[in-house]
Amino acid sequence: MASNSAVQSEMTKTGELETTVIDRSPVLSDHGRANAEDARLGRRKEFLAYIKTKQFWVVLLLGQVLALCIVGTNTLSSLLNGAGANIPAFQTFFNYVLLNAIWTSITLYKYGFKKWGKMVYTDGWRYFILAFLDVEGNYFTVLAYRYTTILSAQLINFWAIVVVVVMSFLFLKVRYGWTQILGIFVCIGGMGLLFASDHITGANNFPAENQLKGDLFALLGATFYGFSNAFQEFLVSKRPMYEVVGQLAFWAMIINGVQAGIFDRSSFRAAAAVYQPKVGGYIAGFDLLLTIFYSLAPILFRMSSAAFFNISLLTGNFWGTIVGIHVFHYTVHWLYPVAFVLIIVGLFVYFIMDGTLGDSLKPWLGENQEQGVSGVGTARRRLDKPNVIV
Repeated sequence: MASNSAVQSEMTKTGELETTVIDRSPVLSDHGRANAEDARLGRRKEFLAYIKTKQFWVVLLLGQVLALCIVGTNTLSSLLNGAGANIPAFQTFFNYVLLNAIWTSITLYKYGFKKWGKMVYTDGWRYFILAFLDVEGNYFTVLAYRYTTILSAQLINFWAIVVVVVMSFLFLKVRYGWTQILGIFVCIGGMGLLFASDHITGANNFPAENQLKGDLFALLGATFYGFSNAFQEFLVSKRPMYEVVGQLAFWAMIINGVQAGIFDRSSFRAAAAVYQPKVGGYIAGFDLLLTIFYSLAPILFRMSSAAFFNISLLTGNFWGTIVGIHVFHYTVHWLYPVAFVLIIVGLFVYFIMDGTLGDSLKPWLGENQEQGVSGVGTARRRLDKPNVIV
């Protein structure tokens, strides 16, 4: 009974006077006390502490899998353009349809239609905003490549990293350590070498149709991406992954469908005129890779952060060149492998001085992550089950 009331009495005696000292501090259960201790130890920053864990290598590998997915979608988009099927909004529509079929079905199975409808009614506006940010990020980034040079668009895409860091700092209470900031700059330095290589070889010296217009579209797309990544990291840390991805796909399917119907009608007619079986294969491959990307990205958001997610994708240019050698017969400058190594080094530097739980500890979820969901990749799951890897 005393333990439940969290009251302890201790009698002290000084001469004739006896006083009762009452300790009103809350009493944690054994499980809660263990979680609090694990959270404290996981938060303690030590040299190579996180890099020595299995979770770091999962995060590193997952980031490269996502980068390869992006490379695959970019390659298939290039093949579609080469076949005369330039339909950026329409080709992403099937990705959202597939995601919706998978993840909304799981959500309905878990919740039932009544609970799902209540969730849509109360929280649907949040997911609508997330979906809008995601759809417009995709749309304006693809649109930018029509008007500006590839080099210019890629440089402006760095703005997404800045937006993520600023948003996380201001609204999610994330405080970056000096090694994390250094890791981000090392990765950006590696990307700079890739740009230098392209400039030396003239790989991206294509004329810009309207560079100012294209640069503004690229800036807008990167801004949407940055907001979308930070917001998704917040949502997947607090809600089940199937709910977040399902709702993102549900609203994005509607937004993207309307947008494709308005802006892609002429492009779709042109694509239909030149349709070949391989065009259907390119679209199917594009949407399958994008579906894998959207299904795995929330796990990386949970295990690391939106900032690490973005710098992990910087290796995509290197992987894209490897694919380009075989598909488009590119030639590689010697700076490319150097740049790739530098980006990978930056990913290590980012976590070189961190706790064993790394960025999976989210500051907005409370001291012991009690406000977060216990799901795949979350710190709360690792606190509840210390032996799990993901």
